[in-house]
Amino acid sequence: MKYTILCAVACLFYSCKNDQAQETRPPQEIPVIEAKKEDVPVYNELVGQIYGLKDIPIRARVDGYLEKISFEEGTQVKKGQLLYSIDQDPYLAEVAEKRSGLAQAETMLVNAKNELERYEPLAKINAVSKSDLDAAKATYEASISSVDAANANLKQSRIKLGYTQITSPIDGLIGKTEAREGEYVGKSPNPVILNTVSRIDTVRVQFSISESKYLELAREYHANKTAEEVSKDVHEGNIKPNVELLLADGTLFEHKGTIDFVNSQINTTTGSLLIQASFPNPSKILRPGLYAKVRLQLTVAKDAIIIPQRCLIELQGQYSVMIVDNDNKVVSNPVKIGTKMGDLVIIEEGLKHGNKVIIDALQKVKTGMTVIPVESEFKSKTAE
Repeated sequence: MKYTILCAVACLFYSCKNDQAQETRPPQEIPVIEAKKEDVPVYNELVGQIYGLKDIPIRARVDGYLEKISFEEGTQVKKGQLLYSIDQDPYLAEVAEKRSGLAQAETMLVNAKNELERYEPLAKINAVSKSDLDAAKATYEASISSVDAANANLKQSRIKLGYTQITSPIDGLIGKTEAREGEYVGKSPNPVILNTVSRIDTVRVQFSISESKYLELAREYHANKTAEEVSKDVHEGNIKPNVELLLADGTLFEHKGTIDFVNSQINTTTGSLLIQASFPNPSKILRPGLYAKVRLQLTVAKDAIIIPQRCLIELQGQYSVMIVDNDNKVVSNPVKIGTKMGDLVIIEEGLKHGNKVIIDALQKVKTGMTVIPVESEFKSKTAE
């Protein structure tokens, strides 16, 4: 019994000593950012698909066996560079045949001309009948037409022969070939499109906006322009809001785009309007087929409080942040969030200008803890 009482006293002494040590432990340094009021551009994000400025399909215009591929897939090619060679033998034979036909037609023309030249002086002295002269003229004229037809046939066969050498129509990036050497190309079921050459120093991004967003954009644009400016821009097609591109990794593409095409009609099936924007792509990092988010600036939120999204704590759809009050105590503060813009969010209710919001240390703090707030700098990846 005596031993039990001594153990209890020792435990109580150790517990009190431990609590005293915790109370005397110095406060931790915790990174915070200051909530500030500022004018914040509000964007709408829409999914778009990227295309080359020019995406030219490469087709076989004559059929035959693919004899040679003269490029490396996925590389840059020059305009006029040889890409594919189709077996020329059938077309060389056709050219030889048409050339022979032309020679025969030219021989017949010479004979018809000589015949006509003999008949004309004889007809003047009535040594031959007028009908014989007319027949000679008709034969001569028919021979001329035969030579013209033979020339056209030879030209057509030479054009076909030229189609056996498929060259690049533009400078650009060529993709994966859809046919290999030895395949018969040019007719179904073999590939009709052999490849695609894309010019990607500038890219096109196509996306669609709903009717309501279109009206919102149009009203915002009209609100910032005089009637004369609106009339001029509508006439010249210059209604172009700010356009930015969010890539798949969440980063903002360094170059801004311009809208160069707005469809004339709303799609009655989807209730959306097709829009196309062009973006400079000097580094050629953007490739056709990629998906990205297009950001359209709709308006500017005046005196809005904006914080990084990673400051938020979410529990069953309710949001809160941890702030440090004037006594350096940690306080949990419920907030109402507004528009999310990449890694940032607008706070509509719950924060005031000057509040110190904890960032990147939410697991280290709890309500009521005393801390030392340290100003931290946050660099957004999705804001200028």
